[in-house]
Amino acid sequence: MRLAAMQVQRDARGGDVRVEECQKRGAAGIGLYRTEFLFLQRDEEPTEEEQTQAYSAVAKALKDQPVVLRTIDLGADKLPSVPYNEDEANPFLGLRSIRLALRNPELFRTQLRAILRASVHGNISVMFPLVSTLLELKHAKMVLREAREDLEEEGTPFDRDIKVGMMVEVPSAVMMLDHFCDEVDFFSIGTNDLIQYALAVDRSNKDVAGLYTAADPSVLRLINMAVSTANKYEVPISMCGQMCGNPLYTMLLLGLGLRSMSVTPAALPEIKQVCRRVDIPNCERVAKRALELEGAPHIKTFLKEELAKVLPEVPV
Repeated sequence: MRLAAMQVQRDARGGDVRVEECQKRGAAGIGLYRTEFLFLQRDEEPTEEEQTQAYSAVAKALKDQPVVLRTIDLGADKLPSVPYNEDEANPFLGLRSIRLALRNPELFRTQLRAILRASVHGNISVMFPLVSTLLELKHAKMVLREAREDLEEEGTPFDRDIKVGMMVEVPSAVMMLDHFCDEVDFFSIGTNDLIQYALAVDRSNKDVAGLYTAADPSVLRLINMAVSTANKYEVPISMCGQMCGNPLYTMLLLGLGLRSMSVTPAALPEIKQVCRRVDIPNCERVAKRALELEGAPHIKTFLKEELAKVLPEVPV
């Protein structure tokens, strides 16, 4: 396997992880910039200018390397200017992420204007989180189009060819991915939420957290379906979340056809080490066998055995 084919990227948490750390560890860009961290621990939302400066600073530091800015991924309880329904029984199934953004178009348009303004300073892309229907995606793109028109009228420069992507985090998006392929430039599988929604398990709930596992056969099938569909329609697809930052799953993910992953800076060396030790035919064999197994314990045991063959020094 050629390392150039494997774009290992990292998660960015606003300003609390320096770009230098990612570059030092060999990241090929920022695969997931969590813009919502600019909104946390404040009495008011950041202004358009503040957001523009933050996004521009990262883009300039990375130069020509890609920077994927995910639009705000929060619940209403984290935003002081947004009405919050305290009776919401299950926030994970409620008003959050792209749903919240679309319900508050001025907040959303301000962020999109900032992203567009920053796009002239580097290789910036915009990505929408938690998209579950084609209508949501088209609505989000409409707001983006309105932001573009605003800047055009003002004479404000921006990258007119900015790439637009979406997170694949819910089973409905996986099932309808062929319809999304004509609407976006790229996908990113968000495993943290995809696992949660696929297994109906709240990983923050100690009573059921033990049921949350990336090795569940249904999760592997969903990932396989998403990657296969994206590759069929020649739409770039990557992955972010804890699963791809765990070397236990690297061979499996490569075997399923993934060539781009967004991991934390600390996980980069181990993931790259695994990539250097394996070849694609063997990874495809591992993936094929894992998809045939019936339960998460069997899959985990199998993956541990396979990883030990190529990288015995990595604890799993």
